[in-house]
Amino acid sequence: MLVGNKCDLETIRDVSVEEGKALAEEHDLFFMETSALDSTNVKKAFELVIREIYNNVSRKVLNSDTYKAELTVNRVSLTKTETNASKQTQNFSCCSR
Repeated sequence: MLVGNKCDLETIRDVSVEEGKALAEEHDLFFMETSALDSTNVKKAFELVIREIYNNVSRKVLNSDTYKAELTVNRVSLTKTETNASKQTQNFSCCSR
């Protein structure tokens, strides 16, 4: 994410919106202008960064081998077991490994 700050000072701007957008596109980034003085897009910028971090971390966790192994280990299944007292009676137990 590329953030242009002080967008409230339009008359003394050093970088145009077009230049900011072009630089962001060149580096495959999202572009946004903010102003801490009047709070323009400040909250939105932080929310966007947090959302992207969360999405990236979640995607990595879901794709990780550790997470996939954890899903396999913690899967609940019903299995048929026989008791020693009577092999004719069938019991079903949960979560057997």
